[in-house]
Amino acid sequence: MSMLEVSHVSKSFGSKNVLQDVTITFDEGKIYGLLGRNGAGKSTLLNIMTNRTFADSGEVKIDSENINDNDAKLGLMFLMSEVNLYSNGSTLDQIIADTEMMYGSFDHQLAKRLATKFELDMATKFGKLSTGYNSIFKLILALCVPVKFVLLDEPVLGLDANHREMFYSELIDSFTNNPRTFIISTHLIEEVANLISDVIVLDEGRIMLDQPVEGSAGQNPFGGRPPTGC
Repeated sequence: MSMLEVSHVSKSFGSKNVLQDVTITFDEGKIYGLLGRNGAGKSTLLNIMTNRTFADSGEVKIDSENINDNDAKLGLMFLMSEVNLYSNGSTLDQIIADTEMMYGSFDHQLAKRLATKFELDMATKFGKLSTGYNSIFKLILALCVPVKFVLLDEPVLGLDANHREMFYSELIDSFTNNPRTFIISTHLIEEVANLISDVIVLDEGRIMLDQPVEGSAGQNPFGGRPPTGC
């Protein structure tokens, strides 16, 4: 079983401390909720974990190997976020082909079924997608790549209530059929409460809570302050 470890990671942008001595361990085969307000540091943490941003201090390891410039370990993770890394002129089919070249053994059968379910034309150019369908397509990629750690940063951005429910259902089915680690970063706490096995709460760049869901009942993860904005 693989393990993803974040050890004493700190990150500042100018005078703002975005992450402060963050240490977390993600075990394989669980669904984690990385929860917190907008601006709590969740996206920065995920970007550091996938080598898109570099920490000022600390390190990230998979199975005791540092992930920095380590293609073998970086290839075990896939980060879906609102950042668009794909060419607007590429069709969705082309992006899938490019993704398969990078990760290998893409689940085309699942991708086709999900595209049909969400009524997404894979011949569409990426730049023509609405915000909601942009998210849907990137979620399809995330569910179909052969990785051990799937990181989802605000995955339901732009999705209506029906599409959000459809996605959550597909995520559970995918996890059941192919157990691996999902890390769902969101401020929509109530929506993921029934999905996650473990909860991690970030507030002002610090870990406020890190434990199984069954152990967090009745606790206010924001240190006594109401979770305004979550």
